[in-house]
Amino acid sequence: MAYKPANEIQDLQYFGEFGGVNPSISDSSTYTFLSAKTMFDTFEGNADGCYLYSRHSTPSNLYLGEALAAMEGTETANVSASGMGAITPTLMQLCQQGDHIVSSRTIYGGTYAFLKNFAPKFGISTSFVDITNIDAVAAAITKDTKVLYCESVSNPLLEIADLEALSALSRKHNLTLVVDNTFSPLSITPTAHGADIVIHSLTKFINGSSDTVGGVVCGSQEFIDQLRNVNDGASMLLGPTMDSLRAASVLKNLRTLHIRMKQHSHNALFLAQKFEADGLRTVYPGLASHPSHAVFNRMMNPDYGYGGMLTIDVGSLDKANALMELMQERNLGYLAVSLGFYKTLFSAPGSSTSSEIPEEEQAAMGLTDGLIRFSIGLDDDIARTYRMMRACMESLGILDAQPQNAIATS
Repeated sequence: MAYKPANEIQDLQYFGEFGGVNPSISDSSTYTFLSAKTMFDTFEGNADGCYLYSRHSTPSNLYLGEALAAMEGTETANVSASGMGAITPTLMQLCQQGDHIVSSRTIYGGTYAFLKNFAPKFGISTSFVDITNIDAVAAAITKDTKVLYCESVSNPLLEIADLEALSALSRKHNLTLVVDNTFSPLSITPTAHGADIVIHSLTKFINGSSDTVGGVVCGSQEFIDQLRNVNDGASMLLGPTMDSLRAASVLKNLRTLHIRMKQHSHNALFLAQKFEADGLRTVYPGLASHPSHAVFNRMMNPDYGYGGMLTIDVGSLDKANALMELMQERNLGYLAVSLGFYKTLFSAPGSSTSSEIPEEEQAAMGLTDGLIRFSIGLDDDIARTYRMMRACMESLGILDAQPQNAIATS
C-alpha cells in the first residue's frame, strides 16, 4: 500500500495558546526559567519541553519540524534558515577530518560547491559518481567513507536515485544514506526505501510561494539531538536558525502541499508528453522514455504523481535564452531560479543554478548549453499554456509551425 504522508500532516493538532486554529508564534529570542537548575538541565539537554535560546529552537520551529517529520516518516526534524543551512551542518556533523563522502555527480550547484571546494578545508573529501550506476557507487566506497549522499530526483538532470539499492549498499558498508528530497516531496518518501536522513529546501515546493528561504533535516531523535547539542552540534554552533515568523508561515503553506503537488505533477506530465510528441528532447520521470521511469514507479506514492520538474533541450544557449525571454514576455512564467512557485519558473541551469560545476564536468554528465529546466506551475488550463509555449517555439524556429486546426485540438 502506498504511503500517504499528507494524511499524517492533517492529523497534527496544534492549538494556539488562546485556542486559535493556528499555533501562536513565539516572538522571543530567549526564554525565562523559574529555577536556575532548570536552566542548567536545559543546557545539558535534560529538560524536555523547555526552551533556551532561539538559535537552539523555538516552539514555532518545533511545530514546523514535527509536521515535516510526520510527512517524511522520521522521529523528529530540525528546521533551518535555508536548504544549505540544512545540508552543510548535516554533513559536518556526520564527518570529521579524514572522512570521505560518495555523492551523486548531479546535485544542486551549491551542494556541489560545498563538497568540492569547502569541505576539503576540513579534511573531508568527496567522490562524485553516476548515482544511477550502482556498481560505480560501490567502487567509489573506501574504508574512510562515512556518507552516501544523493537527491531523490537530481537537480537539474532529473536522474532518479534507486534508494533501495543505495540503502542496501549503505547497510553493507555501515554508511549513512542522506537524501535531498526537495524535488519530490510527497511523491517519494525516502525513509520508506531505506534513507537515514532526509533533507529539504523548504524554499521550494513545500512553502510554495517563493517568499521564504528555509530548510529542514528529518531524522532520528538521536541525530537531531546531536545537531542541536550546545557543545558540538553543527546546527547549534554554525547557527543557521529559522525565524519563528517564517516557520509559522511555512507551516500554514505546508497544509496545502498535497493539493499543490497533484496539480504540479498533472501539469508537468501533460507538457512533457506534448513536448516529447513534438520531437523535443524532453526529460521527465513520468515519461516511459526516462531511463529510470521504472525505478520511480517502484518508489512513488501514486497519488502525487511524478513531480513538477521537467527539462527540454533546444540546442543552444542562445535559443534557450530567447525562448525563456519570450515566454516571460507572454506571461507564461518567469525567467528565474528556484522552483515550486504557482507560476512556471524556467532557467538555463548550466549558466545559473549549476554554474558552480566546471564546464568539462557539466559536459561529462550531459548538462548541455541548450537545456532549460522548468518548474511547472499551477495553471488551471494547461492545454492553453502548451499552445502558447508551442507558439513561442515556432516563432523562434525551435519547432516547425503546425496547421492552426492541429494546434487548436492539441
